[in-house]
Amino acid sequence: MSEEILINVTPRETRVAVVENGMLQELHIERTSRRGVVGNIYKGRVQRVMPGMQAAFVEIGLERAAFLHASDIIKVPAAQSEAEPDPAAVPAPTPAISSLVHEGQEIVVQVVKDPIGSKGARLTTQISIPSRYLVFLPHSRVLGVSARIEDEGERARLKAIMAELANGSGQGYIVRTNAEGQPAEALAEDVAYLRRAWDVVREASASRKVGQRIYEDLALPMRAVRDLMRKNVDSVKVDSREAHERLSTFARQFMPALASRIEHYSGERPIFDLYGVEDEIQRALQKEVPLKSGGYLVIDQTEAMATIDVNTGSFLGQRNLEETVYRTNLEAAQAVARQLRLRNLGGIIIIDFIDMTDDEHKRQVLRTLEKGLAHDHARTSFHEFSPLGLVEMTRKRTTDSLERQLCEPCHECNGRGTLKTAETLTYEIFREITRAVRQFEAQQLLVIASPKVVNKITEEESAAVAELEEFLGKSIRFQADEQYAQEQYDVVLL
Repeated sequence: MSEEILINVTPRETRVAVVENGMLQELHIERTSRRGVVGNIYKGRVQRVMPGMQAAFVEIGLERAAFLHASDIIKVPAAQSEAEPDPAAVPAPTPAISSLVHEGQEIVVQVVKDPIGSKGARLTTQISIPSRYLVFLPHSRVLGVSARIEDEGERARLKAIMAELANGSGQGYIVRTNAEGQPAEALAEDVAYLRRAWDVVREASASRKVGQRIYEDLALPMRAVRDLMRKNVDSVKVDSREAHERLSTFARQFMPALASRIEHYSGERPIFDLYGVEDEIQRALQKEVPLKSGGYLVIDQTEAMATIDVNTGSFLGQRNLEETVYRTNLEAAQAVARQLRLRNLGGIIIIDFIDMTDDEHKRQVLRTLEKGLAHDHARTSFHEFSPLGLVEMTRKRTTDSLERQLCEPCHECNGRGTLKTAETLTYEIFREITRAVRQFEAQQLLVIASPKVVNKITEEESAAVAELEEFLGKSIRFQADEQYAQEQYDVVLL
């Protein structure tokens, strides 16, 4: 599988695209005016403790107070085992929030989820600092290995190396997928880097004031190289000479074996245009996703969840209905996995595959979905087909979806996605005229509305207007105004 990372840098915005076999799979965007805060560490102050929610709201200097749940607050036992926790063990009950924090308390917290919509950021006191191969857990003794490293021998080797490097420090580490096959020296360099970073965080924690940032994660280009660059990545192309120099220096320091794959793109044609990324971004903002077979997906994003509907469209198949449905669902499962990554959809996701009767076909569709999700960097989980034929799944959400990063609710419909018809507005205006005449004295009325609504009234409802004038004993004039949205109108008394 061919994989490339494209980095487009402009003064106010940086975009990173992950392209696999010529197809855009992921898009990451960072704007200087609205940079994400996930991973940042702040010195905060507890504003309110909410016992009924088992949570507290913490002021960390952002626009809205951030949310801290009791389960995300450290309460280290007196004697903590260095072994990984037993998955079969019954978790200890979460202490009451009021026993963990109190109003006015100063506290060091890390952002685990950006502010999304009307919700503030999500916080934790369980600090973690990532590097190229490791995640440092200063308040834990756990030594873990990424589940994506499946070879048991390699897992044992990495765990043995980390046990030696931790050397009874009482601090924990998670070995990332990128560490697979790396020598002990590379991991030791990461451990040294992380310990230096933690020393800086501890010193800053003592001197910073409430609302000030203690630690900031790397800028998007550096994070992309750190988190996305693996052995199977053929190249990283960046269209800014300055950014290329910074990335090359960073790579030579932290991943020398891969540093030569970072290239400066100097072509006249914009790099995203050259690879068709701009067109893919526009398509990712549409509700419908066409499938090669002629079928299509319909993706809707709501406040509570995202829904994906699968349709056969023009695909007729060549054998029978069940085979047609099966083939469409297989193709849809691959497309769904890609669209989740590309659109960065998170939270609860409901997939409505076309109904199938064959249980083996259902299993194959789920296997195809699972295989597609294996490439996803976000944590996902899904369940078998429900009695209604739906697949319920979740995908970890830490930042806004692509649509919510690039778009805003429609000013005409206020995000409803629909507008009242001209006919509905006509009768609404008639009611408003009657209401106004009964409340106020006037000899004449002027109705100002959009051209579409005025045309509907004057051309198709002229008889109704005449009847209304006779009933009210008033003259009614209509004026079209291009500046009025379809649902906007005014009834003026003259």
